[in-house]
Amino acid sequence: MIEKFKTLFFVKSSLISLYLALTIPLPFISIEKLKIPSIIIFTLGLYFINNITSDYVETCSNKISYKSSFISKFLGKKNWEISWKDIKSIKSLPTSQGSKVYYFNTFQGDNFLVPQRVENFEKLLLIVCSNTGIAIKEISHISPLWTYKLLTLISVFMIIGELFAFLN
Repeated sequence: MIEKFKTLFFVKSSLISLYLALTIPLPFISIEKLKIPSIIIFTLGLYFINNITSDYVETCSNKISYKSSFISKFLGKKNWEISWKDIKSIKSLPTSQGSKVYYFNTFQGDNFLVPQRVENFEKLLLIVCSNTGIAIKEISHISPLWTYKLLTLISVFMIIGELFAFLN
């Protein structure tokens, strides 16, 4: 059975709301000659940010796959696919912010980043554990979910403030 794990809603909403908070004023404050181009660029940017936050993970009985969008591929992210039998271990590395990222390490010596910002992350980990036999107890989201929720909330308040300032 194929399982699909999309990008975590709070990650996607925080990035989109931050983009909106930072760019909504631009079409309104641009000079008259640049209004149409700024609206077009704003819309194009919104499309890009929505597209790059649409990556997902697929699992089945034979493999795990990471699928990135066209724009993500253009920006350097690559699709990958690993057979369950090729995964030797999961290794962790610390980040500069004090959390950890995890990599699937294969028998061929390749390393693939474990997607930590997906919906139903715990279910993904159970699927990984059941197909590889590797303990997954220590693996968690790369950063606490409250950070994404807080960023979304702050961005929404920025948008409300911008609307209030523009209407008055």
